[in-house]
Amino acid sequence: MTTPRRILQDIALARSGDKGNRATLSVIALDPSDFPLLERLLTTERVQAHFAGVVHGGLQRFVLPQLAAVHFVMHDALAGGVTRSLALDAHGKTLSSALLDLPLPD
Repeated sequence: MTTPRRILQDIALARSGDKGNRATLSVIALDPSDFPLLERLLTTERVQAHFAGVVHGGLQRFVLPQLAAVHFVMHDALAGGVTRSLALDAHGKTLSSALLDLPLPD
C-alpha cells in the first residue's frame, strides 16, 4: 500500500487578502516546529513558479518567525482587481487554497 502524498495543507493554514490588483497571502504552520520547513519550501521562486500565468507582477516575501508564518505580497495578481475582473472568483482566498496544494518533500 502506498502512502498518500503530503501537501502543504497537512502542516499549515493560509490566510489571504486582496486590495485592488494585489493579493496578500500568509502561510502559517499549524505546529511551530514545522516553520523551518515552511521557510525552506516557500521561496519566492517556488511560489512565483506555482502561480505562473496568474501572478503577472512582482512577488515579495516576508518571513515572520514569531508567528511561524511566511507572508507574500503578489502584485498584478487579480486580473485587474475583484471589482474589475470578469473571473468568477478573483479573490485572494482562491490563491491561498491553490498554494495549500503544494506538495511537501518526501
